[in-house]
Amino acid sequence: MAKQKNNGAPLGFEDELFKAADKLRGNMEPSDYKHVALGLIFLKHISDSFEHRHAELLASEYPEEAEDADVYLGDNIFWVPKEARWSHLQASAKQPKIGKIIDDAMLAIEKVNPSLKGVLPKEYARPSLSAIMLGELIDLIANIGLKADNGEARDVLGRVYEYFLGQFAGSEGKRGGEFYTPRSVVKTMVEMLQPYKGRVYDPCCGSGGMFVQSERFVESHEGRIGDIAIYGQESNHTTWRLCRMNLAVRGIDAEIKWNSEGSFHKDELPDLRADYILANPPFNISDWGGDRLREDVRWKYGVPPKGNANFGWLQHILHHLAPTGTAGVVLANGSMSSQQSGEGGIRRAMIEGDVIDCMIALPGQLFYSTQIPVCLWFLAKDKSNGIARDKRLRDRRGKILFIDARKFGHMVDRTRREFSGEDIAKIADTYHRWREGMDYEDIPGFCKSASHEEVSAHDHVLTPGRYVGVEASAKDDTPFAERFAALQATLEMQFAESDQLTDTIRAQIAKVGM
Repeated sequence: MAKQKNNGAPLGFEDELFKAADKLRGNMEPSDYKHVALGLIFLKHISDSFEHRHAELLASEYPEEAEDADVYLGDNIFWVPKEARWSHLQASAKQPKIGKIIDDAMLAIEKVNPSLKGVLPKEYARPSLSAIMLGELIDLIANIGLKADNGEARDVLGRVYEYFLGQFAGSEGKRGGEFYTPRSVVKTMVEMLQPYKGRVYDPCCGSGGMFVQSERFVESHEGRIGDIAIYGQESNHTTWRLCRMNLAVRGIDAEIKWNSEGSFHKDELPDLRADYILANPPFNISDWGGDRLREDVRWKYGVPPKGNANFGWLQHILHHLAPTGTAGVVLANGSMSSQQSGEGGIRRAMIEGDVIDCMIALPGQLFYSTQIPVCLWFLAKDKSNGIARDKRLRDRRGKILFIDARKFGHMVDRTRREFSGEDIAKIADTYHRWREGMDYEDIPGFCKSASHEEVSAHDHVLTPGRYVGVEASAKDDTPFAERFAALQATLEMQFAESDQLTDTIRAQIAKVGM
């Protein structure tokens, strides 16, 4: 018998559903097909929610309210016109013009729901899309959540949407990493920060995974969803649409802004001061337009180099933190040690400014977009005290917690690693005990609470391996395949650093010869 989750759907059903849907893809690129499949899943979700509420109203004391769009809006349910309801699409699934029928349904929904304007895909009628494939995909999606009640159906559809996003990200490789952060990494960040109440912000929000996991954290700890307010910005319009649908399929209300210039050059939320910020910015982005932002109020700790946005992101995030806010940021490993173009000076200023709370070294192969290891930065505006959920925090000024999690995780396939629930709990619990001053102790090879003086002695390099030391008499029983994969990832990182150094040297030589 299949294992069950609390919503009654068997574990692994998402995988079987995705495999079935992927078979229908044929020769279509995953980057195109994801919009076809995810758009239909979204349409199924809002139609199911509408039909459920519609039936309730018809059976109520005031059945006339079943045709009042404002009633649905008050229940956070989208009004779905008759020609856009799933029952109509399914009845028309075998028609040669099903593509146009779907496009018309999307247009009709956007027309009566202003918050969805410009969000839904409307390219189902293009000649390259097979009407037979669309009909079969509709029949496949029709069974999602069919036997669940409305609340469970929403959760099932949300799980399917999230799972499909992850699988499409894997299919697209590096491009997939631009819109999707692996779930186990997001969950680690959320469990660390515990966004229980307040404003949650992501300046480069991708498809919205940080927000979904934040809401899930609140629900799992019996909090009230209305206690957190969600804000985000995204520069890729296609990804912004995915995010809006991802949040809507979960019933999450959020203020997600889009413009093509991005958070650096056109900050859509300039006055926002967030209690929690979670972000996975593009790694080592060089063409971020830094030459146009030499003087900016956000650069409190130093002007970021024109050729790398890492310290621009960190300072943008610090600028948007509330006085007692905390943040978690994914960055490339080079951000912990680079001395190029003033980055070492900015890092030193941030350390001396006491805004760095914790540094975590992650293993390689966690991300779709890169095989090299990355790190997590945890920032805090005020380390003197504070409250996380119901726990009072101790004074952490002058200290930084270092965690080396490079040996954590397990391989889920030949190229990708994931953290287990136990891995995430160990990392998050260590941070919580340190912050709260409750039974924390340094563990050689894993964690170390270091003073700023110790960090200064290491030239303000923040690589955890320099501080945690070596695990006592550790026997390496890691399977050869995993050890080889880790060595290969390290080698790839060193190749990348070598290439970067070679480019820098060539650029300097070229300047001399001019």
